Amino acid sequence: AESFNEGKKLILFGNGGSATDASHIAAEFVNRFKKERPGLPAIALNTDMAVITSIANDYDFSEVFSRQLKSLSEDGDVVIAISTSGSSSNVLKAMDVAKKKKLRIIVFTGAKGEKLASKADYAFIVPSDNTPRIQETHITLGHVLCQMVEEILFETPRRK
Repeated sequence: AESFNEGKKLILFGNGGSATDASHIAAEFVNRFKKERPGLPAIALNTDMAVITSIANDYDFSEVFSRQLKSLSEDGDVVIAISTSGSSSNVLKAMDVAKKKKLRIIVFTGAKGEKLASKADYAFIVPSDNTPRIQETHITLGHVLCQMVEEILFETPRRK
């Protein structure tokens, strides 16, 4: 919530089912989750196939998120990296860029995601190696974060 108040944005990414989770969570912030409210700036880096295939073709698939972060992020933005395994090379490379650019890093991963989690400011590690259970928990975490942000930024003050 603090980052949105500072005019910063939320940047999410992942592969496969985690990409779908990243897109879903970004949509909840841009549109709305539970409250009627103004949209919040969020983007999933896994949605633009022209950009992804251009980077993968001209460089390497391991750079599809890191090159986008170099172009689209600024100091103070928040990154949510989603990886059930925590070992995807493109997600790990993006974490190095995020650190260099002083982004706030949140990671959603599974029980074996220690390497990815070690690069985060905040890591949510699902204690499972069952991919469907991990992904279900990740989308729930995204919903909880969105609801918390909505309540902080848009809650009507209660009378005492």
